[in-house]
Amino acid sequence: MKKNIYVLVIIVLLFSCKDKGERIDSNPNENFNIENKITLEDGSLIKLSEEKAGTFSIIIHGGAGTILKKNMSPEKEAAYKAKLEEAIKVGYNILKNGGTSLDAVQKTINIMEDSPLFNAGKGAVFTNAGTNEHDASIMDGSTLNAGASAGTTIVKNPINLARAVMENSSHIMLSGHGANTFAKEQGLQIVNPNYFYTERHHKSLEKIKEKEKTELDHDDKLTFYDEDIKDSKFGTVGCAALDKNGNLAAGTSTGGMTNKRWGRIGDSPIIGAGTYANNKTCAVSSTGWGEYFIRGMVAYDISALMAYKGLSLKQASQEVIQNKLTQLGGTGGIVAIDKNGNMVSEFNTAGMYRATMNAKGELTIGIYKKE
Repeated sequence: MKKNIYVLVIIVLLFSCKDKGERIDSNPNENFNIENKITLEDGSLIKLSEEKAGTFSIIIHGGAGTILKKNMSPEKEAAYKAKLEEAIKVGYNILKNGGTSLDAVQKTINIMEDSPLFNAGKGAVFTNAGTNEHDASIMDGSTLNAGASAGTTIVKNPINLARAVMENSSHIMLSGHGANTFAKEQGLQIVNPNYFYTERHHKSLEKIKEKEKTELDHDDKLTFYDEDIKDSKFGTVGCAALDKNGNLAAGTSTGGMTNKRWGRIGDSPIIGAGTYANNKTCAVSSTGWGEYFIRGMVAYDISALMAYKGLSLKQASQEVIQNKLTQLGGTGGIVAIDKNGNMVSEFNTAGMYRATMNAKGELTIGIYKKE
């Protein structure tokens, strides 16, 4: 009786897969994931369709805050959208060609780090001492391994250093002089600190110091608002991705807070606050008022709500950003992707630079709240 039931199940399975996959011979050299095939009683295999198996997607942000269309010239808006598109397509092509989510996250963030438009890498804002200090982190959702760096001053691409810390050291976070030294030993690209100088950010620092105010990028509660500098400061960059093997990864990079003092470190290099990834739930990158994201462990909290309460990515993100973070007094947002490729951008500010691409190559780019 059991044998008859088994045969019946196999027949049903074969017919149900007729239009969704293809039957292939068992071949140890066949190049596809073992999770994407079904073994039949005779040892042959059924390969599932690409739509069901091997899906991938990617989402990025370039900072969240008081970003209003009335303050944005058409030329500047076009420049941001073009750079967001350039960055996300780098990661998309890596994923499309079977690359890892870690590679996609790193290379996508590199594009934004190399642009003066964003507060990361080349476009980092200035500290009170007139220097540029960078923070970054990256996390592998398949192993829960992570790497981070804080307060570096000579590393061209801080996200590369974060990954080197993850893969080539026994530590999670390195900071300051030690992190700079490690970067040199790893053969990462080192630049003169003058590389990070941008005239508009330096002028912003000078005006803020005159008012003796501490400025959080994009935030109207803390920013010294001036007609000349209203659009001159742009926040943290980040990326979350799902690859064809079902592995999630996330990364975040920033120049921190304008006029920061005493070696201040925000949420971007803090695993669980600025970055988190777990294959069982989601991958998250944060942007906003760092102190509040640390207090709320925002990135991890979204994953925890999914794991322990069974919330969807959208539900968890809304709860954390719109309720928990807002009640604390924090502002900012996140981009995230779950294990099924669903993507979310959630923020409680007037805008957030963001973009998404799915396995079909569909691209969306947004800046303002209502779009």
